[in-house]
Amino acid sequence: MTAETLCLLAAGLFFMTALLTGWWKYRCIAGSETATAPVYVDIAHRTALMYAFSALLLREFVPYSPLDAAGTRWAVGVPLLFFALAIASYVLHGMLRDTDNQLRSPHRLGHRTLPALAIHGFMWALAIGEIGGFAILLWGFLKSLA
Repeated sequence: MTAETLCLLAAGLFFMTALLTGWWKYRCIAGSETATAPVYVDIAHRTALMYAFSALLLREFVPYSPLDAAGTRWAVGVPLLFFALAIASYVLHGMLRDTDNQLRSPHRLGHRTLPALAIHGFMWALAIGEIGGFAILLWGFLKSLA
């Protein structure tokens, strides 16, 4: 699978997730006395929308990658993986209704408590993966301007 195809596949899956979580959000609002959805249902919906378009943006930078085909797949695959994991974690918290802030201690996952190292370690890996993958593509684009 090419990097472009991977980006387009992710964009389609993220957008479908946004549509489905949008319906979920609506159902929560319609059934709520306060006309609100749980925090992480709303976050999952908005994030899936945002990451669908982010995947398309990554695709636009693929032709400028300074890496070979395999390296470029990694440069887009790592951010896309973290986008997917973020959406999945928001959907999970929305389903469990276990928190309104997953970064607040104690870190809840259902009835369990997660160690701070797991949460912050994941966030560091996410930042490095997302920023690093896109930085490679952006570097390639900037080099093409010279």
